[in-house]
Amino acid sequence: MADQHHGAAGQPGSGQSRFEILYEDNHLLGIVKPVNIPVQEDATGDKDLLTLLKEDVKERYAKPGNVFMGLVHRLDRPVGGAMIFAKTSKAASRLSESVRTHAFQKVYLAVIHGQLPGSEARLEHTLLKDPKSNTVRVVRRGTPGGKDAILDYTVIGSEEGYSLVKIELLTGRSHQIRVQLSDVGCPLYGDQKYGAAVNRPGQQIALWSALTRIPHPVTKEEVELLSLPPRDYPWNLWPAKVQKQAVL
Repeated sequence: MADQHHGAAGQPGSGQSRFEILYEDNHLLGIVKPVNIPVQEDATGDKDLLTLLKEDVKERYAKPGNVFMGLVHRLDRPVGGAMIFAKTSKAASRLSESVRTHAFQKVYLAVIHGQLPGSEARLEHTLLKDPKSNTVRVVRRGTPGGKDAILDYTVIGSEEGYSLVKIELLTGRSHQIRVQLSDVGCPLYGDQKYGAAVNRPGQQIALWSALTRIPHPVTKEEVELLSLPPRDYPWNLWPAKVQKQAVL
């Protein structure tokens, strides 16, 4: 497992990164995405993660000219946790292939309202996105534009009317986890978009990218990025040790 690593030919720059780096070499950059930062430029005009990372690498390595940073997977703006980026076009291409062949493993932790049926199960839906409102809804299979969405969940524990759930995505649809769990009556804690009836404005959504596991695009060795949620409510209802054991 590589929680943090700097390749022999890609030593850390002299400057300190503004991000928590989980893994870095000449080909990859793995970080903890801060919450409430868009991964890419969006309609708000707020500074996005991709731009900030390019600036960060440019400063740390005193690089002249433009810095390449390839985006191969996404997290919703309010979601934080482990994320991997490609530092070369070759790495970006090979990581994208890993996504297509399902060699790219993503495990999330979520705190939901209520209790899911059974301790573990698979959820399968067809989702349709409305780009104008940036919302996603469940539709009948065969609906034009609808995309299959599949996830596996394992319930880790329940406290105070909430459940801590491990989620492994088998597809990567927009807002997938949030919409699928809301549809079965268990919206995420703090999700204003898909759980407004049970959440209060200002609550931080309790969804975290806890583990990202991929084959290295060059060495083919397994790269594993682990990031546990902050020790804030409602995450602190369960020990960090329990959360770590659940995702590994």
